[in-house]
Amino acid sequence: MDNRSAQSANLQALEWTANLKTFLRHIPHSLCHIQMEAVCGPCWTCRNRRVQCDQSRTPCEKCEKAGIECFDKRPLRWVKGVAIRGKMQGHSYEGMADGTAVQTSKNTKSALSKPKKSSRALPKASAGSRTLPVTLQDPSMSNLDQTSKYYIDYYNERICKLFIVYDSPRNPFRSLISFGLSDPVLQKGILALAARHHANTGQPFHQIQAPTSASLVNANRDALLFKHQAMAALSRVLGDGRTEKSDTTVASIFLLIFLDLLESGSEGWNFHLEGAKSLIVSHRPLQQQAGVNNGPGQTAQQIWGFISSQIHLIETLGTTFLRPKLLSKFVFDGQAERKPHEEIERSFLGCPEFLLSAIQFLSNERDAIAVRLPEGAALQIHVQDTTAMMKLIQNFDCYAWASSLQLSRQSSPDGINNLCTLSQAFKIGALLYGRRILDALTETTTVQDDLVSELLGLIDILKDDESLFKCNLWAIFVAGLECRSQAQKGFLVESLEKFWTATSCLNVINAAKILKDYWDQEEGLETPSRWIFDIGRLSRDCLLI
Repeated sequence: MDNRSAQSANLQALEWTANLKTFLRHIPHSLCHIQMEAVCGPCWTCRNRRVQCDQSRTPCEKCEKAGIECFDKRPLRWVKGVAIRGKMQGHSYEGMADGTAVQTSKNTKSALSKPKKSSRALPKASAGSRTLPVTLQDPSMSNLDQTSKYYIDYYNERICKLFIVYDSPRNPFRSLISFGLSDPVLQKGILALAARHHANTGQPFHQIQAPTSASLVNANRDALLFKHQAMAALSRVLGDGRTEKSDTTVASIFLLIFLDLLESGSEGWNFHLEGAKSLIVSHRPLQQQAGVNNGPGQTAQQIWGFISSQIHLIETLGTTFLRPKLLSKFVFDGQAERKPHEEIERSFLGCPEFLLSAIQFLSNERDAIAVRLPEGAALQIHVQDTTAMMKLIQNFDCYAWASSLQLSRQSSPDGINNLCTLSQAFKIGALLYGRRILDALTETTTVQDDLVSELLGLIDILKDDESLFKCNLWAIFVAGLECRSQAQKGFLVESLEKFWTATSCLNVINAAKILKDYWDQEEGLETPSRWIFDIGRLSRDCLLI
């Protein structure tokens, strides 16, 4: 990277830091004085060894010198059944919702010899994670208070599968937990995500209100506190100019984008995106010098690749509904991460790479003609290039793409068909978007009722697969901008409500409000507005993915 590019990246980082500090000044001052429960005193390991703990840090120096694990509290011990010895050895009980219990067969369940007491109910383990709760696995978790442990479990079981197409043991979001346990910025970002999602859960779609139940009030308070702590810590890290924190710093900023999806989708995601992009650009020379390492270094490299590719996806799809040229151009260097086959289990939304590149091209074409339509030969070049891209999109084989994907689990015919449907939804959305750009270039208005009906049918099919339906907001919104009949509008509102139930992301509430305002504005007009140019102003640059 030359000096000019480095200076540009540094200027972007400084501008983003200034915006971050402005945001912090608007957070209620009372939050600054909220303190979470702290863990102090000699470690359990030293007490158990009957030696005096130096209480210097975690792990303490005496445990470190002895080469043993330093536990703050007695580690949990797993046994077969509810008793170590006696008649009840090997027996266990499965709690029921009404408080009763049913005895299970010997050696089929495990129970804790000392159950953990908590005022919060831990989320149930999902089929995708196939792991014990994090708090029962990692000794470093013992230094966290009960609230933080609860939210890390919540993140592990609910957030990780929310922002990925299919949850699996290779879920990159889950890989961030181990990094977050040793990094305060990333840790607070993880906690803020979990607390905000918990506070949103159960809210009605048509009338979002301030939480009233004690648990949701606490979750809302926790979310505000953790966000403030994450932003303040991030501001300090960026201010001291250290580069060794760049891995976790970019990951923290990355999570703040998803936090904005949960909060509204319009409260600063673009600033976070710009900050992450500038750090990625400045970090590339360091990656090239270091090469690909093994062990933890390789894991960090994989996380960098994942974050970089998802930043590219968020920017590409998000830009389509923004005011033209709002974001800086991000040159995605995906060669190192690119594999012979796409990995759907490491993708946020599952949009095929080809369609993503095509949508990026169309968005660039829109930006090029936003201010003034070119004339003469320049206009013909734009028309020819856009027409050629539309043909490529039309010829894209969704079933071949779905069949070529590598999945860690066995692919079934139904699974391939569902992924094919998802890619078709992105394909039809891209065709609708591209056609409106061609209309602007040729000063015509094309009726697209057939394509809209086809897209609505695909959205209806995806409702049966929640894992894929939660990836579909972009296509739903494109359909909303093109539909005309009240029946179609009613169907899309129902789809948005289902999306809210599945995700608890407040950006879908904003999407519904934006579409209603747009429909009211368009009612009675003989020709539809050029929404590809106007929707950013109407949507207040909301991230609708």
